[in-house]
Amino acid sequence: MAPSLSQAYRRRWWMAVTAVIENLLFSAVLLGWGSLLIMLKNEGFYSHLCTEENVTNQSWGGDLSSAQPPLAPPAWLSCVDQEEMLNLGFTIGSFLLSAATLPLGILMDRFGPRPLRLLGSALFALSCSMIAASAYDPPVLSALIFLALSLNGFGGICLTFTSLTLPNMFGNLSSTLMSLMIGSYASSAVTFPGIKLIYDAGVPFTVIMFVWSSLACLVFLNCFLNWPVESFPAPQEINYVKKIKLSGLALDHKLTGDRFHSHVSTVGLRLSQKSPAESKEFISSEERVDKPADNTHAIPFRRSVFSPIFLWSLITMAMTQIRIIFYMGSMNKMLEFLVTGGQEHPSEERAKEAEETVGFYASVFGTLQLLCLVSCPLIGYMMDWKMKECEEPLRTRGEKDKESSDPNANQKPRRDKKIQKITNAMRSFTFTNMLLVGFGITSLINNLPIQIVSFILHTMVRGFIHSCCGGLYAAVYPSNHFGTLTGLQSLISALFALFQQLLFIAMVGPLHGDPFWINLSLLLFSLAGFLLPGYLYFHCRNLVKEMQAKDGTNQSEEALRGHHSNGQLPNSDT
Repeated sequence: MAPSLSQAYRRRWWMAVTAVIENLLFSAVLLGWGSLLIMLKNEGFYSHLCTEENVTNQSWGGDLSSAQPPLAPPAWLSCVDQEEMLNLGFTIGSFLLSAATLPLGILMDRFGPRPLRLLGSALFALSCSMIAASAYDPPVLSALIFLALSLNGFGGICLTFTSLTLPNMFGNLSSTLMSLMIGSYASSAVTFPGIKLIYDAGVPFTVIMFVWSSLACLVFLNCFLNWPVESFPAPQEINYVKKIKLSGLALDHKLTGDRFHSHVSTVGLRLSQKSPAESKEFISSEERVDKPADNTHAIPFRRSVFSPIFLWSLITMAMTQIRIIFYMGSMNKMLEFLVTGGQEHPSEERAKEAEETVGFYASVFGTLQLLCLVSCPLIGYMMDWKMKECEEPLRTRGEKDKESSDPNANQKPRRDKKIQKITNAMRSFTFTNMLLVGFGITSLINNLPIQIVSFILHTMVRGFIHSCCGGLYAAVYPSNHFGTLTGLQSLISALFALFQQLLFIAMVGPLHGDPFWINLSLLLFSLAGFLLPGYLYFHCRNLVKEMQAKDGTNQSEEALRGHHSNGQLPNSDT
């Protein structure tokens, strides 16, 4: 039985805590590909493609640093062909991890988060079972890894995407909760390194996968018992009810507890409208009393799509996506090149050293993914910088005139909310792009300890970039366009990230494992990320001039709202 929306509200803290844990264990776990790749090679996936002529290494189950025991499984050959096939599986899975957001957004608007979360947890459990089953006979069942990784990526993004609606239940804490959701999603790359530690301790790979599949079934059960059928309403869609107090008239937000005090004459019209459902803790959008005048439908979606801000954001996000995904898919090979110096047939001692080094640094990389839980709230703080000093959207121009005529009113000028949001997004994108350039520079240095700095910068960029983009879209575009624009951006970025497979083939083929020229090209390409904050800077200046011009005229508020530039909301609507 699905709970009602009011029951779900009372369980919101349980849902939030479990959603963070579920995101850590079941969402974007493919981003910890480096550790999974080692385990798949040890289990012999696509090892049948290797021959004595093209072999680069030999692997066996268990701890790579130990000598092969007498009763251990036969050694599996490792070669470039095997790595290309497995990396193709990672490319497909990571593609679905991003590209599925567009159809998921449409489906979630239609059916709500509950069925998608049930589907995602079921597909994730199935993917783990398929990986475990295919490990019983890798020469025959290796091809199943493509379907398993695809289901893993799609199921993971279902869990992530549905959890992003949960912060609507927390009012003023929604930004913090949203940062935790995104942070737990980004930190889920730590899962496979953790599983590899269990694997190295001697636990069979198939047992680990089947247990993980069983845990995913618990996610299904938790969603079935606690997630409501109806979508979580956004804060602006929740009904406000009145409470009369001696100090004056107060509007009490039933969800967040925020209180808005205003003059009786200003809100009299709103309070004169009554609804029989006003006593409910949650009121649907069709029943709510205060249906604000919504002019966002007057803005065509195509205008938002072809607006300069969205087009520049596509360049920035596509560039960042391919930079991040390529490094994840190629990290093990890069580290191996640093140890072996690019030798095609290194000595046995050097090959063993490379295995140990790659395994160690892959574990370090995975552990550092937990930094996303810290870095995502940091970028959330940057996106909310000085927002409390902005004028409230409910204040009308008439209210401003009354306050200005009141000698006791505070005459301190308030910031415009939309301009402040765009300014914060501009600074956040600039900071994130600086980190990305720093990451590109450190990845060019052939020094293993320096690569730990690359790990840290990579993790921070991955945690920052999605928060920046989401905050920007929320600031400048109508709310009914937000989900579709975000999904479209993710789809285009994922399509662009497919080129990482070609880059990987070029690195292990013509470049003989040397990533220098590819990393240098991507570093130069990453400079294009500064085009978006540059445009936002000039856009903010134009908005300031526009606001000053509006303040100097006596035009009505309706006339001011009639102009929509750049496919975005006007200042007064934000």
